[in-house]
Amino acid sequence: MNVERDPRARGADRLGAATHPGYMPGFGNDFETEALPGALPQGRNSPQKCNYGLYAEQLSGTPFTAPRGRNERTWCYRIRPSVQHVGRFCAIEMPFWKTAPHVLPGVTSLGQYRWDPVPVPQERLTFVTGMRTMTTAGDVNTQVGMATHVYLVTGSMEDEFFYSADSELLVVPQAGRLRFRTELGVIDLEPQEIAILPRGMVFAVELLEGPARGFVCENYGDKFDLPYRGPIGANCLANPRDFKTPVAAFEDRDAPCRVIVKWCGQFHATEIGHSPLDVVAWHGNYAPSKYDLRTFSPVGAVLFDHPDPSIFTVLTAPSGVEGTANIDFVLFSDRWSVAEDTFRPPWYHKNIMSELMGNIHGIYDAKPEGFAPGGISLHNMMLPHGPDHDAFEGASNAPLAPQKLENTMSFMFETRFPQHLTEFAALEAPMQSGYVDCWAGLAKKFDGTPGPK
Repeated sequence: MNVERDPRARGADRLGAATHPGYMPGFGNDFETEALPGALPQGRNSPQKCNYGLYAEQLSGTPFTAPRGRNERTWCYRIRPSVQHVGRFCAIEMPFWKTAPHVLPGVTSLGQYRWDPVPVPQERLTFVTGMRTMTTAGDVNTQVGMATHVYLVTGSMEDEFFYSADSELLVVPQAGRLRFRTELGVIDLEPQEIAILPRGMVFAVELLEGPARGFVCENYGDKFDLPYRGPIGANCLANPRDFKTPVAAFEDRDAPCRVIVKWCGQFHATEIGHSPLDVVAWHGNYAPSKYDLRTFSPVGAVLFDHPDPSIFTVLTAPSGVEGTANIDFVLFSDRWSVAEDTFRPPWYHKNIMSELMGNIHGIYDAKPEGFAPGGISLHNMMLPHGPDHDAFEGASNAPLAPQKLENTMSFMFETRFPQHLTEFAALEAPMQSGYVDCWAGLAKKFDGTPGPK
């Protein structure tokens, strides 16, 4: 992937100034990577003295005693220990970024809602200051639930860095290109890709092409994992090899820098004299990654009926209840529809899960009108929803020849918890006041006589 590389990042200079440092394939692998030869200790984690005068430091994503298959940690070999990357904290305001629990008096989340794309303003907004929370669910203090955001970016973070102690971040671009410079390496991200940024990982975001807009799922609970495929077997859906983790790339740069921390829904800033992205080498399985959604291999019915949408799950974050996710990330993209004698779009239903959808590009088959790229819909738990009038009539009367759904990519953040609207979602974001009318034209067809109507 040949893209312009951040000139302030070191560790891949021998590859050429125009070469991205690169990625390593695999999901949840135990990786090792070094930006300078010999920087990574062999056969041990914490030698008495590290090569190059580096400091050994462990970043733990799970408790020390988590089961081996779920235990996650990474050993970092860095120029300065992280205790020098934070000074005295000062509380700051981030008025549009909200955290659960966040239930507003007078604002009801009981309903079916849809929003037009949130417009990108002219003012300078970074990935952090441009975050606009739409919904919150659960409770960050007990590490359950999530929040959904729209990000609006018109400028890069300059000598400014961020990490969330509250959450893992799943980033879904819709327009524009971003570069995430993280402690463990560099990720370039564009629409139809996603990035996973672990809890506690320091990063800065540059605008490569913009303005940029996209979606973020903030996961307060157990981290995202690949779903169990069950009878599907070992292949299809999201294959582990298609996830890419960055190789080590570090910054050795002395300059006044600002680090912003999100902790229990509060934001604090600290001033330091150097870049915190100074990890020269690392090994472990707690790391950021990216995934190209175009490599998702969907499966479906090849004779009749419409499977549950869970068949399109890319990632899942478990809750304490088996089979009931804290969050599912579900993808609806290009695919063939071939089922016989079947209503092919999603059927009408009420769901114990709360479903927030976003449109990345194209047309969603159950809502051919009104759900624009960049738009959002919310169908909260146990509220009925399904195809609008035109989608129902079209699918009920269409000839059932094999049809390929093309130029479509929408997703769903689904959670076991009710999603509560924020002030921004209820009062400022471009909500479609007439959305519920899309079902008004569904006519009564029952007349007491047998046969299809």
